[in-house]
Amino acid sequence: MEKIVNAKNHFEKLIKTQLDRVESIKSQGDFIDYARLDKIKIGICGGDGIGPVITDEARRVLEFLLKNSVCSGKVEFKNIDGLTIENRAKAAKAIPYDVLADLKKCHVILKGPTTTPRKGDPWPNIESANVAMRKELDLFANVRPVKVPSEGIDWTFFRENTEGSYALGSCGINIDEDLAIDFTVTTRQGSQRIARMAFEYARKNAKKKVSIITKANVIKTTDGNFLRDCKEVAKEFPEIEVDDWYIDITTAKLIDKNRRKDFSVFILPNLYGDIITDEAAEFQGGVGTAGSANLGKRYAMFEAIHGSAPRMVEEGRDIYADPCSILRASVLLLSHIGYQNEANKLEKALDVCMFKEKKLKITGRSDGATTKDFGDYVMSTIEII
Repeated sequence: MEKIVNAKNHFEKLIKTQLDRVESIKSQGDFIDYARLDKIKIGICGGDGIGPVITDEARRVLEFLLKNSVCSGKVEFKNIDGLTIENRAKAAKAIPYDVLADLKKCHVILKGPTTTPRKGDPWPNIESANVAMRKELDLFANVRPVKVPSEGIDWTFFRENTEGSYALGSCGINIDEDLAIDFTVTTRQGSQRIARMAFEYARKNAKKKVSIITKANVIKTTDGNFLRDCKEVAKEFPEIEVDDWYIDITTAKLIDKNRRKDFSVFILPNLYGDIITDEAAEFQGGVGTAGSANLGKRYAMFEAIHGSAPRMVEEGRDIYADPCSILRASVLLLSHIGYQNEANKLEKALDVCMFKEKKLKITGRSDGATTKDFGDYVMSTIEII
C-alpha cells in the first residue's frame, strides 16, 4: 500500500538522522574550561512575550554583579534578537539561521521564554525553539534545582534534553486521517552521559542517593534501555545509593510529606523531566520562581522554565512580569562559568527578596511591583549581604 511505503520512507530518514547523531556524540571532546578563556561571551536572547522584559532585567543584575570583569574585558555581553514567534514564522525555522549563528558565537546564553505554536494556532508548524536550541547546541542536560528547607526538600533534577519524546516531536506522521504516529528516541550514549553527569554531581556535592525515573514496565524498549544504561553508569559510583521509580508513582510521592524527603538527585528522560520539574517548582512558589540550566560540552543555555505569557503583553502588563525565574537561572549561569561568589550573593538576595523580607510583591498587575522595581530591590539587597 502506498501509505505504508510512505511511512517506511519517512521512518528510514529519521533513523539515518539519529544514527548520524550517535556518531556525533561519540566524537565529542571534553567540557569547555571557562577559566582558560580570555573572554567569556554571554548571549542575552530575549525570546518573545514577556521574555525581553525579564531578560533585560536579568542582564542588568548580571552586569551589576560582574562589573569588574566587564570593565577588564573578561566578560562580554551580546544581545541576540530575532527569536520572536513572528520572526521564526517568517523564516519557517525554529531558530533562523542568522540567530543560530549569533548563538554559536557565545559561550553561554541567557534565554527568555519563546512561544511554541500548537495545532490550530495561526502560526506554521515550526518546532519549539527550546527543543531546537538544545539539539543544535547539543545541550543534553537540563538541570533544575528545587529547595524548600522548611519542607525538607532539596532536589536536583537531571532531565535528558535531546532525546525521548521531544527529539522528533515535529517529525511524526499522519498515516491517514485515522492513524497518526509519533516517535521516541533513546541512545546508549545519550542515556549514559546524562546519568554520568548526575552521579558526578552527587559525588561532588555529597549527595547520598540518585533515583532513576522511567515507565520501563510499559515503555519497555526506550525506557527500558534508559534504565539499563543509567544503572550501568551507577556501577562507577558504588558509594552512592541508587533506586528506580516509575514516573506515575514518583509524581504521587513528591506530594507525600513522609516520602518526599527521601529523594535527592533524579535522572529522567525528557518528557517525564519536563512534567515533574513543573510539579516540583510549585513547592517553592511555582514555575515563576524556578530557573534551569541546559548544559553541553561546548555551549550552555540558562532559562526561565515558564512560558512567554503573550496575554500579559497584549494587556500591557509585561512591565509587571516576575523576573525571579530568570534570575534563578542567572544564579546557575554564574556558578557554571566560575563566578561562585557572585552566584551565592544573588541566590541569597533572592531568598531574602522572595521569601524572608518580601518588601515588594510581584502580582503581574499594576497593584504589584514592576520588573525593574524588583530588580532594584535585588541589587540593593546584594549590596548589604
